[in-house]
Order: sequence, then C-alpha cells, then structure tokens
Amino acid sequence: MSEIGELVERMRALQRELSAVAAVRLLSATDEELCALTVAVEEAGRLTDALRVASAGEIGERSAPGLGHDGLAFRLGLGRAVLLVAALTRCSNAEAARRLRLGAAIRPRTTLDGTVLDPAHPAVATALRAGGIGVEAAARIVRALDEAARVATDEQIARAESELVDAAVTDTADEIGVQAIVWREFLDQDGAEPREARAHRKRSFRFGAERNGLVPFSGQMELLGAALLKEAFEEAFRGSTPRFLAEADGGEYVPGGYLDGQPAIHPDGEPLTALETAIAKDSRSTEQRQHDVLTGLITAGIRSTGSEPGGMRSTAQVTAVITLDELRTGKGVGWVEGITEPLSASAIQKLVQASGYATLVEGDNGETLFLTKHNRLFTWQQTRALLVRDGGCVWPGCNARAGGCEAHHVIPWPEGGPTTIDNGVLLCPHHHAMLPHSGYSMRMIRGKPYLLAPPWIDPDQKWIALGKSRLSRLTARHRKAE
Repeated sequence: MSEIGELVERMRALQRELSAVAAVRLLSATDEELCALTVAVEEAGRLTDALRVASAGEIGERSAPGLGHDGLAFRLGLGRAVLLVAALTRCSNAEAARRLRLGAAIRPRTTLDGTVLDPAHPAVATALRAGGIGVEAAARIVRALDEAARVATDEQIARAESELVDAAVTDTADEIGVQAIVWREFLDQDGAEPREARAHRKRSFRFGAERNGLVPFSGQMELLGAALLKEAFEEAFRGSTPRFLAEADGGEYVPGGYLDGQPAIHPDGEPLTALETAIAKDSRSTEQRQHDVLTGLITAGIRSTGSEPGGMRSTAQVTAVITLDELRTGKGVGWVEGITEPLSASAIQKLVQASGYATLVEGDNGETLFLTKHNRLFTWQQTRALLVRDGGCVWPGCNARAGGCEAHHVIPWPEGGPTTIDNGVLLCPHHHAMLPHSGYSMRMIRGKPYLLAPPWIDPDQKWIALGKSRLSRLTARHRKAE
C-alpha cells in the first residue's frame, strides 16, 4: 500500500475514534474540562482543516483549465475543480472556492521543467500544516498580502507574512484580519483608491421573489454606506428607555434615567414608574429591530425634500386593490402593485390608515364608472406639529426618530375619529402595527396621548402620559419647581 493509501486508512481509523468522542454528552463536564475540551477539539480541527485545504489545492492543480480533457474534474464529469470539491465534500460551492484559493497559496509550486519550489506563502503553509494557525487567519493573511504584492517586494511580503503568522498563533482570526489590512495599506499606500473604485463597480442591490409574505434581498454595500447603516442600527439600540433632558435643555442626565437625583419627569409632572419599564420591553430579535430601523430610515429619506429645513413630502405611493367590504371588515385579501403574492385585508388596512384610499366603481364589464378620493390623511403641517409635540415614536422605550414615524389616529378613522392633531400621535411602523393587537389602549387627555397597559401588566389600570418633547419636559420641571 502506498504512503497516501496508508494515510487514508489512518484517517478512517481516526474518524471512528472521533465518532465515539462526538457521542459523549457534555452536560457533566466541569467548566475547566469544557474549556480544555474546546481547545483540544480546535487544535485537532486545525490539522483536519489543513488537510482539507491541501487536498483541495491538489485537486485544483490537477483540474487546471490548461489541462483540458485531461483535467481531473473534467474526467470525472464535473468540469471545474470547485464543483468536484463540492461534490466530494458536500460543502457549498463558496466554501469549495475558499479551500481552493488557500490550497493554491500553500501548495508547493512546480516549474515547467519539474523543479519543485516553495509555496507562494511558505510561512502560512508551514504554520497551517503544523496546526499553529487556523484556515480563517491563513486566508486573511493570504488575501491581504496578495493584494499588496502588485507593488511590494518579495522581501517585504515575506517579512509581513512572518510577523502575521507569529501573531496568528495567539490572536484571533478577526484580530489577524485587522493586522493584515494594516500591513496591506503599509505596503501598498496607493491601493485604497483602486480598491474602492473596483468596489464601487461591484455595488449592488437585488430583490428576490416574494415567498411566505416576505421579499428577500441581497447585494453588496460600499464601506461608507455600510458604516452609516451600522451606526444607525447601533444608535437605535443604545439604551432601551426614553431619551431624557440633555444638559443643554437645563437638566442633568445621570445613568439610570435620573435628573438631579430625581426620577425623570413626564410632561404632566409624574415620574417614570416600573410599569413604564415593563411596557418598554422589546421582544423583537436583533434582526427584526434592524429591519424596522431600515424601514424607518427609508421612510424618513423619502419624506425629506432637501429643499427647506424640516420640509417633508409624502412617501412613495403604493397602489393596493381590494373590495370595500373586505377593507372595512379586515377579512379577505387584496393585491399590491409590484408584488405577486396577495396581502391580507388587515395589512391593507394599515396601508390605508397611513395613505388613504380612493373608491373605484366598476361596471359589469370591469369598466370604470366612478372614482373618488377619500381625504383622511394628516397634512404635513399637522405631522410637523406632532413631531414637535411627540418628539418621535411615543411608545415607552422606543427610540425611533420622528422622520421615520407614522401619524396614528387614536380614535380610528373608520370609527369616526377626526384627522386632527388632538386625535393624532406619532408611532414607528412596528408599534403602529402592534398597537391594535396588543391589548394596550390609547386615548387623548387634555390634548396629550396616554397609554393604558392590559390588566395582566398593570392591575391598577393607570393611564401613562406619552411623549418625548424635551421642551415640554423642561416646562414641567419649571412648573414643578415653582
């Protein structure tokens, strides 16, 4: 049996041993044992990963396009190395491609006359095969140094590779990725602009086909746009309680929501209570909150005219078609322009609440007989007044900004509620959709919105004043001090 044949048999025996190890339950392990096992498994896994990459690299070499019909992948009926690796390992094509790229970087090179040369990245190859570094760190080192190789000398690349490999023995793959980028920028100081130009050409955004009531999307975002979006997410997630008076407003913020040692004050002079903290709890996952923040940003961006400070315009028009009876009862379905799947009547009701509707009367042959517009929307002057009064979504603990919020009829418009400031309140899309089905009640008291939690949250059934207007809070502070 050949050396490689013996290696295959040894791997099969090792696989049987690992199967027994993998079956062990970890519930009885002490903390120290669990941590030690995690390290041991990772060390063994790095060696296995090195073999995975090495074998993929050899398959890539034997399936090179220049070999034509003699290539390994072609002879096995798969045409390309990436497809062969994916078929043999049952990994994704993307993972197969990653293994092939790294495998080529650590594989010894052969000249036309058969002379064997060191790999393109010998230090990475040696450390990877010894189990000293993982494939993630190795791939990041190789990628960064290959990008710098167009201008850097071989000596500079070798020095950077050596230092990065030494660091990868103790640092995480993420930390090595940062260090590798620093080396790349040091070696190729003019490389940022060409990379950004290439990235700019690759920017993309794609909608998928809607399914199960959702529309998937994908794409690639440029670094600056991604940084702005991440910051918007992080800002929205900072703190879970309403914003209180800033120092510039005449108050002093103390972590925990206190002003000058006293509980933060609502416009009506009442302190925040534990009940409000309970109401402010957000059950959404991080992914769901990011979705809602993105929706709010899109809404705010569409509304911004850029022509004057504070100017707003209506959001992009979406056309939905539904019968009047189904719209009133909330039962049935309707159809939205640009979306194949139907929407429930209750979903279209939410659209109508934000945008209004027109009644279209059709004849027996589907011809239009009558069209009228039902004006029930808040004007932009009214919306700006709500913005000043409410300061954003009024729901306790929600930090959604006013520009991404929707004007909500406290007394529903279909029930005779007027489209007036005294019957309007700002809610973010999430809380606007949640309110009718939440068990909470809302009413206006002396021109201000109040919220009543369901009995299982507030047995005392106390109405809580809403709103984040800093000016109103400051006025309340002055009134209380008198």
